[in-house]
Amino acid sequence: MCSIMGYCGKNADFDIFEEGLLKTQSRGPDDMRIIDTGNGLLGFLRLSIMGLHPQGMQPFEMKGSYVVCNGEIYGYEKTKSELKSRGYAFKSDSDCEILLPLYEEYGVEMFKDLDAEFALIIYDGKTGEYIAARDPIGIRPLFYGYDEKGTIIFASEPKNLMGLCGKIMPFPPGHYYKNGEFVCYRDVTEVKKYIDDDLNTICENIREKLVSGIKKRLVADAKVGFLLSGGLDSSLVCAVAAKESKTPIRTFAIGMSEDAIDLKYAKQVADFIGSEHREVIINKDIVLENLEKVIEILATYDITTIRASMGMYLICKAIHEETDIRVLLTGEISDELFGYKYTDFAPSSEEFQKEAVKRIKELYAYDVLRADRCISVNSLEARVPFGDLDFAEYVMSINPEKKVNIYGKGKYLLRKAFEGDYLPYEILWREKAAFSDAVGHSMVDYLKEYANGVYTDEEFAEKSAKYDFAKPFTKESLLYREIFEKYYPNQAEMVPDFWMPNKSWEGCDVDDPSARVLKNYGKSGE
Repeated sequence: MCSIMGYCGKNADFDIFEEGLLKTQSRGPDDMRIIDTGNGLLGFLRLSIMGLHPQGMQPFEMKGSYVVCNGEIYGYEKTKSELKSRGYAFKSDSDCEILLPLYEEYGVEMFKDLDAEFALIIYDGKTGEYIAARDPIGIRPLFYGYDEKGTIIFASEPKNLMGLCGKIMPFPPGHYYKNGEFVCYRDVTEVKKYIDDDLNTICENIREKLVSGIKKRLVADAKVGFLLSGGLDSSLVCAVAAKESKTPIRTFAIGMSEDAIDLKYAKQVADFIGSEHREVIINKDIVLENLEKVIEILATYDITTIRASMGMYLICKAIHEETDIRVLLTGEISDELFGYKYTDFAPSSEEFQKEAVKRIKELYAYDVLRADRCISVNSLEARVPFGDLDFAEYVMSINPEKKVNIYGKGKYLLRKAFEGDYLPYEILWREKAAFSDAVGHSMVDYLKEYANGVYTDEEFAEKSAKYDFAKPFTKESLLYREIFEKYYPNQAEMVPDFWMPNKSWEGCDVDDPSARVLKNYGKSGE
């Protein structure tokens, strides 16, 4: 990961800007640079992944224009070759150096064709204006706010902007900012016509597109590792990567000391694919000691995100402190595309699709936020193969009548697509356990028990009543909200709401986001 920041106007205070940028130094510990564009400031903190030499340091400059980008641009070598044939020269091996030539050639039209996970800020030296943009899923973070002079400021995380801006808001994924307006350039959830191919054709395409998305994310000049929970999604990423790698890949799993559900399955996958595997064991004390730190890192009060981040933060911390790995591949975004346990209750295929659209559009605030923060705060980079744009758009276009659970098994299409020698049968077809539960049911139970001990019923009622937006509805949610407000006062609207199953569906009107409370959880926790 890297960290970017832009003050988009005159009379910037350099020292205050630098102080704000340095709040996310863990995102880019290798180098820092701030440049004065003549009409504002651009700042960059570097984590070296592609083009490790000093020449790859940003901001990049061309003819008085500048760019800072936190991102990975896939297939950039071909684009770079084409740009060279048009007379552009390059000084580094960085994928992001192609951005200014692309902007000069195509303007803001360049964004719709980028195969990338990115957030960027461009200063146009010809017009004196700033352009910002974010990838269509929001895998790379970007926030904005306005200072007291009305100048817009962009930054990778809310903490960069605290004290500089009033209301801080997430930059909408799939949009670019130009001339004071946010314009949608690509919506991966938009379906012009449903795909109605036969099941075998659909599964073949799912497999080919996901394999392609994984392969392109293995390319890095730094060491690559893999988070392996033992669940379907991370196991598939690891299995494909193992097939594509000439040497054993390095996998990591985490679990509670007393009841980790998935450690045995992760070990089974690791043995099957021949990975170099490591387990990290945590306990109640470690979880509670790190709770406030995790919420401060995340800048959220959402229950699901915080629970699921606990294991992810701690495993990434161990990887950072004890290995030379700089890039991690993860299994996020599969659920939003293929369905959760609760989407088995969708009353129709149309409702299933509507829910998928909603979840994909809000991913930036939940699962991909979790992956970004837990990984980047430990000076690592996240890559998310299920978020590959070609793959995601294809799955969203499959007729939802084929995606709903008419097979007696969730994520049937994904499982069917990888039948063969990728994974053991019992891994490929076993029921899903949510990551926060799979770390160990005890972890969630400890968090709830701790929160219940913080407030009496009367205190809960009194303190919850203070909040109008995303009102806490359990003692656990109140605890998280109060910690959030400590670090990000009056910024609750950065998060759309609590991540919860669709309460309007029969069987989903629950008061806890864990799949454990659903009647179809079954053997997911075994």
